[in-house]
This record gives sequence, structure tokens and C-alpha cells, in this order.
Amino acid sequence: MNFIVSSAALHRQLSRISGAIPSKSVLPIIENFLFVIENNQLTVSTTNLEISMQTHLEVESRGESIRVAIPARILMDILKALPEQPVTFIIREDTFQVEISSENGKYKLSGENGEDFPIIPTPEGTDSLGIPMHVMLKAISKTLFAASSDEDKAALNGIFFDLNENFSTFVATDAHRLVRYRRNDLTVSNPTNFIVPRQALNLLKSSLDPNANRDVIIQYNDSNAFFKTEDLLLVCRLIDQKYPDYENVIPTDNPNKLFISKQELLGTLRRVNIFANKSTHQVRFSIKGSELEISCEDNDFSNEARETLKCHYEGQDVEIGFNASLLLDVVSNVDTAETVIELSEPNRAGIILPNAQEEGENILMLIMPIMLNSYVGI
Repeated sequence: MNFIVSSAALHRQLSRISGAIPSKSVLPIIENFLFVIENNQLTVSTTNLEISMQTHLEVESRGESIRVAIPARILMDILKALPEQPVTFIIREDTFQVEISSENGKYKLSGENGEDFPIIPTPEGTDSLGIPMHVMLKAISKTLFAASSDEDKAALNGIFFDLNENFSTFVATDAHRLVRYRRNDLTVSNPTNFIVPRQALNLLKSSLDPNANRDVIIQYNDSNAFFKTEDLLLVCRLIDQKYPDYENVIPTDNPNKLFISKQELLGTLRRVNIFANKSTHQVRFSIKGSELEISCEDNDFSNEARETLKCHYEGQDVEIGFNASLLLDVVSNVDTAETVIELSEPNRAGIILPNAQEEGENILMLIMPIMLNSYVGI
């Protein structure tokens, strides 16, 4: 069996799914790409047994259909090193040896019987939801940074998909901050919810085209989620945990509202955080009238910093402490030039909002306060 394909096109498609290949495994065959060639179509699959990815491209083939596992690292290296040109793959059906011919050379490597490659789950008989690709990417990028990487908090190691007949909500939290991204224009007839692991969503995010005017079809059952486009499939095992009641931790009565320039706030936080304690990153917000004072101290090294910003503030004077590093992440994800911070008591979470929302979406970010130290300032 042999087939001809563009070296650049093949490398591009393999790069999209190579993230699902483990560097080392007790099952060596999954360190390969699975090539299935049939009727001038090449289907390539990868898996780490938790996440599987698959892509398709048209080729010019001759011979019977075949399934062959080809070593991933060496194949990616040679395709990357070749200039753009047609390359011919010749596969021996008895030994699964693979020969790659280019304009100026030939390269041989040993493949394996593709029948030994794990079966990729199929989304037959599952519920589904279509999401425009740019919306899917935004839902991931706006939430995933807040997901926990602590393996002891398995339920928080991904994004919670909460789908119902009124809207769809995507939530991530690490117990110190929380992001709720809601779309009023995405609904399902049968309400459901599930947790998609962060690794799977990182791979999906890197493989989708933000400029493509297409939908991502999400299909799901009790154990797996399937993300499909015209030429890509990602399958992942869902996190089998109960997600916390995220609505219960969002304070609803926040009478104090701060309106401030996003860039000015980020600049001040970055500078003041240099002088903050390196373990707590604690900064103090003191809001009085139309001024926000951000200060910190590190008693271990006698470091202190303070800056004052002009703002528009509605509410009572307040002092509250935050982790500057976490707050920087949250404010950086505000899309508008002005950031809105809603506060109530110094021991209750602060709400971070853009000052305007796009039609059909509602985004809310939350950060927990930290106990303030008493100190004499600069």
C-alpha cells in the first residue's frame, strides 16, 4: 500500500493531535500515530488512554486499506525537517515497515500492526450541542486559567459545563478565584452537567482555528465528551466528581462599586507586587472617595510599596486584602478598558466584571479576600 501527501499539510494536521501522545507509557503502541488509509482518505489517531484525538485529510492512495502505527517522534521530526513537497509513504503489509520518499531522499522506519492500537470511543447515541468555534475558544480562555492544578482537588481540575434549556454556563475555580462564563444563546432541551479535564481543553484550545466560521459539536454521555469539527475529533474521559455549588459562593448583595482603568490597575498591581511578601502576595485596597490606594509590606525584608489611583467609587469607605498574583490573572481577563469591582464586607469575595458585556454572554469573575495584616505604612 502507498499514498502521496503534502509534507506540510501532514505535519500541520499531526501537530494538532500530537499533544495526546504520552512521552512514555506502559503501553508502547500509544507512543505512535495510528494511520488508517482507506479510499483516498487518511485518518490519524492519537491517545493517552484518557484523551484521544483524530484528524482527517485527503491523500492519493493505491492498494488495499491498511491500519499501521507509526512512531510519532521520528515521523514529526522528519516532516518538520522537510521543505514543502509531495512525499510518498510505502507501507509493507506483512512487516508494517514504512518507507518515506521525498524529492531527494528515502527514509525507513519500523511501524506496528494498527490492529493493536486502542479503539477510539465513538459518539454514537449521545446528546449534543453546537457551539460557534470562536465562542468555544472564548469559553475556554476565559475560564481555564482559574481551574485548579491541585490533584487532591480532582473536581476542580477542569471546567464545569452546566447546560440547560435557558442558557449554558462554563465554570472554573481553584477555591481562591472563580470564573462563570454564561451564554444565553446556547441551550439544550435535556439539562445536564459534567466536568471536562483541563488538559483536554488545553489541547482543544490549541487545535482550533479562532478565525474559522464553523461550529464545534459537543456530544456527551455519562463517561465521555466528544468535541467535533469538520476535520478534528477530541474525546476525553469526564471527571467523575461532584462539582461544588458555585452559585452559592457568589455574593449577590454588593453595594460598593469601584470603576477603574484596567491598564492602570494592572500596572499598579505589577509594581506593588514586587514588594509584597513572596508567599502571600498580599496587597491592601483602601478605597476612600475617588481614590484607591494599593499598598503592601514584606516584614521579612522591610519592603513596602504604595500607589494611589483615581477612580469612580460608589459606596462606603472600605479596606480589603487580596492576593496580587491571583488578582492580576483575573483583571487581565477583563476585555474592556474599564474594570468594575463590586465589594461588600472585607471578609467576603470581590466580584470582577467588565463594564460592558457582549450580546448573549455574561461573564463574572470572583476572588476571595485574604486577612489583612496590621502595619504602619510608609
